[in-house]
Amino acid sequence: MKAVTRRMKFWTLCCIASGFSPAIMADTLSHIKETQTVTIAHREASLPFSYLPDSKLPTGYAVDICLKFVDAIKKELKAPNLKVHYLLVTPSSRIPSIIEGKADMECGSTTNNAERRKQVSFTIPHFFASTRMLVRSDAGIKNWIDLKDKKVVTTKGTTTVKLLHERDKARSLNLRLLEGNDHAESFSMVEKFQADAFPMDDVLLYGFRANSKDPEKFAVVGDSLSTEPYAVMLRKDDPAFKELLDREMARMMNDGELTKLYDKWFKKPIPPKGANLNMPMGVLLRDTIRFPNDKVGD
Repeated sequence: MKAVTRRMKFWTLCCIASGFSPAIMADTLSHIKETQTVTIAHREASLPFSYLPDSKLPTGYAVDICLKFVDAIKKELKAPNLKVHYLLVTPSSRIPSIIEGKADMECGSTTNNAERRKQVSFTIPHFFASTRMLVRSDAGIKNWIDLKDKKVVTTKGTTTVKLLHERDKARSLNLRLLEGNDHAESFSMVEKFQADAFPMDDVLLYGFRANSKDPEKFAVVGDSLSTEPYAVMLRKDDPAFKELLDREMARMMNDGELTKLYDKWFKKPIPPKGANLNMPMGVLLRDTIRFPNDKVGD
């Protein structure tokens, strides 16, 4: 028993030294109630899910969903004056921000998959994307086979990196792989002729295309490599917090609120340039709205 106690003390000290505590890991709602603050991790350039228009407060489809979650937390805790704190994250830092207790939920364009569920939890999905690629319209690239011997950029820390390596190996494409620190940098490399293609989830690519200086210069092409279910990311092993947010997501789906948010961000002009993705809702999201659940294919 003494040995177990010593190990527990050592683990606790390690947690404190790394910037988070076992209490935060075990009970997010209690931590929020104690601090009177909900911390939302957000992205800088994941249109239309989570981004910073003109360096103002984060906005987007996923951010709107998380603010609905904040309202549900306020009601659950009977704490109407909870503050919202925003934490900017990248694809590489988003999972550590949740694990280490720096943020209570990550509201961006993060895929729920089996590998990530070993470290974190996810709510009911709010979107399903397909992996395709953005190219310059005059590049002559229509599908993946056309990438042979080309320079291809992927964003560091994303699921697309693995998919691209698999396609490269299967088709012997001899790709010259580059990495961007975030989606904006990856797109910029295509824009500046530093890369021939930028594979990523189609909706993000449409967002960059719609908000570019000249959208007609870019095209989203290629057969779908995979389907990516996006969901809000939470700390693992906190069933009470996940249950509260899943309940709120199901309510939004059943009451039609999620459909209204979808129309706002995917079928109407959005800031900062009034671009319209004009993207109809996919069948997987329509089915999830009819029968809300957090089960996804891996």
